[in-house]
Amino acid sequence: MNVKRDVVITEVALRDGSHAIAHQYTVDQVLRVAKALGEANVPYIEVSHGDGLGGSSLQYGLSHTHEMELIEAAVSVSGNSKIAVLVIPGIGTIKEIKEAANLGVKMARVATHVTEADVSAQHLAVAKNLGLETVGFLMMSHMAPVDTLVNQASLMESYGADTVYIVDSAGALLPHQVAERVRALRHSLSVNVGFHAHNNMSLAMANTLAAIQEGAQRIDGSIRCLGAGAGNTQTEVLVAVLEHMGIVTGIDLYKMMDTAEDIIAPLLKVPQEITRDNLVLGYAGVYSSFLLHAQRASKRFGVDSRDILIELGKHKVVGGQEDMIVDVAAELAQVQAAARI
Repeated sequence: MNVKRDVVITEVALRDGSHAIAHQYTVDQVLRVAKALGEANVPYIEVSHGDGLGGSSLQYGLSHTHEMELIEAAVSVSGNSKIAVLVIPGIGTIKEIKEAANLGVKMARVATHVTEADVSAQHLAVAKNLGLETVGFLMMSHMAPVDTLVNQASLMESYGADTVYIVDSAGALLPHQVAERVRALRHSLSVNVGFHAHNNMSLAMANTLAAIQEGAQRIDGSIRCLGAGAGNTQTEVLVAVLEHMGIVTGIDLYKMMDTAEDIIAPLLKVPQEITRDNLVLGYAGVYSSFLLHAQRASKRFGVDSRDILIELGKHKVVGGQEDMIVDVAAELAQVQAAARI
């Protein structure tokens, strides 16, 4: 079915939202969510562990259900919607990309730190050879100057990416910074430019609109804001806003509203909102998926989770360095104990 779309939205609640529920998705939950999103004509639905294929581990968080079972379930009910996966080289492997492709996945999104695009070459090439749509995902994009971002995006394009995303993993970018980055990539690349926002400083919608106005064709959203930290750009709200602007998404707004209210909301133990810890994620420029790890370390060592996150920001810690969260918390506990003597 051909649907007119001025902007193509990827729904990430079944991947990024996995962080918010400690990676405890069940097959039944994924079946209900993916079916509803398919009926709402969402073009792409991303499904995997929050840290991508192969992410289920003690370091990143153990999944309730093997992600390949979740992917297979989503493919079986998604209708015309295409299932996507995320893979981070060093966590996910070529084997897992091939396994996902055999299950019917249509898009592979290969994610690296913003200065490490070179590690994506093999994964993008394999995905391309498998006939998948390929996406380069430059995480923590606030941590690199614009010229570096352009160079890294150009590498991903040369490796075969059909789209390259600016990823605001910490929710730290401001609208004018997003506009500058999208403009630079649009000027330098011949492939699509995408944008993935986080809402830790309540700027996900503003940043997403800034990206679209500068020509970003691919946009991520999470229904009911179900994502790491304070969540992502809220998909059903984004669809409504874009309709007001005369920008066509091809997504059924009423069905998205109903899915958010009737299916997604009951999955959340607490509503996705900007708590003090979420705000500090954006303020300190820290990877959104670090939140639950920092909160656990806070309880274990008796230190304020905000202090942990601020210190992680000072260390410029990036995805894949989750083990440092415990080290930082332990060091803060020692310093604070010494100060009390």
